[in-house]
Amino acid sequence: MGNTGFCLAIMMAAVLLLHFVVSFSTKTTTNISTDRSALLALKAHIVSDPRKMLETNWSTATSICDWVGVTFGSRHQRVIALNLSSMLLTGTVPPQIGNLSFLTSLDLTNNFFHGSLPIQLTNLHRLKLINLLWNNFYEEIPSWFDSFPKLQWLILSANN
Repeated sequence: MGNTGFCLAIMMAAVLLLHFVVSFSTKTTTNISTDRSALLALKAHIVSDPRKMLETNWSTATSICDWVGVTFGSRHQRVIALNLSSMLLTGTVPPQIGNLSFLTSLDLTNNFFHGSLPIQLTNLHRLKLINLLWNNFYEEIPSWFDSFPKLQWLILSANN
């Protein structure tokens, strides 16, 4: 009777461990998928990539950890920085960028991004840096720019 209880306890522990491993890997995959989808939406909004930086590098065949301009956090396995500076990209910033919920740094300096910034950026509560210097954004600074509790640097110079 004692051995049966011990074996049952071992089996239950193994089942719980397996459940934890499966749920953790599913959650990580979901988070990576969310980040990948947001970045692919950004790529889809790029109408000109003269250096072919995103065209040749941002592919579903490669891990987003290896994509140019993307920095991945080691702790949560999420995108923490996006640096597309000086790539001469032309396009708009899609609302899906707001799904990069672990993003701390967004640097789009020296490109040709235009249009207005999506309000979904307010979902990015971890942002410490927003650098949009030398682009073609044309609206006034949105009132919702005070929604970034950790923001330390906001650089918007040299836009329309």
